[in-house]
Amino acid sequence: MPGVSGSGPSTFSTETATPLGARKKVHFGSIHDAVRAGDVKQLSEIVERGASINEVDVLHKFTPLHWAAHSGSLECLHWLLWHGADLSQATVTGWTAAHIAAIRGQDACMQALIINGANLAAQDDRGCTPLHLATTHGHSFTLQIMLRSGVDPSVTDKREWKPVHYAAFHGRLGCLQLLIKWGCSIEDVDYNGNLPVHLAAMEGHLHCFKYLLSRMSSASQALKAFNDNGENVLDLAQRFFKQNILQFIQGAEYEGNDTKDQETLAFPGHVAAFKGDLEMLKKLIDDGVININERDNNGSTLMHKAAGQGHVECLQWLIKMGADSNITNKAREKPSDVAKRFAHLAAVKLLEGLQKYDIDDESEIDENDIKFFIRHGVEGSTDAKDDIGLSESDKTDARVRAYKKTVELRHLLEIAESNYKQLGGIKEEDLKQKKEQLESEKLPSFRPEIQLNMPWEFWCPHHPAIRQKETLVPVLASMSGTIKELQGHLEYERLRREKLECQLDEYRAEVDQLREMLEKTQVPNFAAVEDDPSCESSKEKRRVKKKVSSGGVFVKSLGIWCMCLAAEPMGRSYHLWDYD
Repeated sequence: MPGVSGSGPSTFSTETATPLGARKKVHFGSIHDAVRAGDVKQLSEIVERGASINEVDVLHKFTPLHWAAHSGSLECLHWLLWHGADLSQATVTGWTAAHIAAIRGQDACMQALIINGANLAAQDDRGCTPLHLATTHGHSFTLQIMLRSGVDPSVTDKREWKPVHYAAFHGRLGCLQLLIKWGCSIEDVDYNGNLPVHLAAMEGHLHCFKYLLSRMSSASQALKAFNDNGENVLDLAQRFFKQNILQFIQGAEYEGNDTKDQETLAFPGHVAAFKGDLEMLKKLIDDGVININERDNNGSTLMHKAAGQGHVECLQWLIKMGADSNITNKAREKPSDVAKRFAHLAAVKLLEGLQKYDIDDESEIDENDIKFFIRHGVEGSTDAKDDIGLSESDKTDARVRAYKKTVELRHLLEIAESNYKQLGGIKEEDLKQKKEQLESEKLPSFRPEIQLNMPWEFWCPHHPAIRQKETLVPVLASMSGTIKELQGHLEYERLRREKLECQLDEYRAEVDQLREMLEKTQVPNFAAVEDDPSCESSKEKRRVKKKVSSGGVFVKSLGIWCMCLAAEPMGRSYHLWDYD
């Protein structure tokens, strides 16, 4: 954006530094100056004095929100959005704040704008959306944030150029790879019939040209494809004197006779790192074939190659082996810079290491402990390299203010939720919980042969199947159904036990009744034989039997008595001692 990056309203005030390195605050003449300097306190004061939050400056026709997106004043941008700044207000060229953030690579500001509802489909006077502008300037992180928000990557401008055309024309290989990864077609033509590969050849971007050819359905057909002017890639390279493209097409690559084979022979470690071949990389270094910090012709190390492709495993191993991550190539890029350029977030985090904002899990936020806010928080953008130079104390103060605002809003939210419940409202969480409860009740009945025979790891809370969010709900619901089924079985067994106890009591009562009947039957029989002197010896035997009587004898005697009772109607009389 020519004429904007270093210019601003004439009333912009400067700040001086004290001997201790602290910034000395000065008074700003306008709301735009305060925003450009990132001074949210003075921004608030100026608005309270009556300045419009959407005031347009005279020179650039920028609103405060435009300047916040331009300079990366993230806290000011948050404040402006919170107080109702107009997201759709555009400059004379049709640029909204989202366009400015895309041009400048302010991915943090872009994310804030998206959360607040910025229209990423808005077009400027050339039909360009923020997606086109981020691709043009090679801001891959900003581009990735917009793609993740769901914006259409195939939108065209007035020349029918899509973001992939801009990436090919400007040689933005990282953005080109990202767009193709998100499903953009590279076989669509513009209003002149040019494919992206035509534009790459026209501008001499050899790396983009090679990559596009490798991704085309037919490379030979791509080389022969003509635009509306009857020119193919060879014709365009000749017309614009792009010798590297000509030599590549003609079979004598720009870097040698066979660049791929030559690179493989000269720098096998770099090729292995580029491809993510960790086993080959280990073998080459362990055998002493290459040095772990060896550079190629462009000054790139193994870490540069691995970082450019996002091979985290290779990077982890190289760091473990002591590779230097601070070496810069001829473009003065560290491996972390290469990873940022190609939007490999995991590689960026790994290479930048444990930053000051990484804290222990046991740490708790204490708003009275300023040290916490010094080592906590990530601010600013990844793509932009010339944000406003806030001091560490300014950044710490911004974090403290943001945290206090969070506490205040959380308290207000709790009050609002309480008021809503008192008025009879039902929260979404309550509805969701009720729905899950109803679904759990509809589950099939418990099947012991399936549920109880599962391995013990399935019921372990640390098992991978339990840790998965989508698996946890049905498993818990199934366990709930199992518990209910087991409770039903327990109730059934309790009732069955009570029934058996009742039957046992009945049997005991019947036994007692039979004993009484037996005793009544014995009395007259004994009386009939008392006067018989010939039975003295039998009586002695009877007394002995009584003394040694047992359960078995009682059963036997009971059976004999039954025989005696059965025989009495027939006129026969029997005595127990007759059967001893």
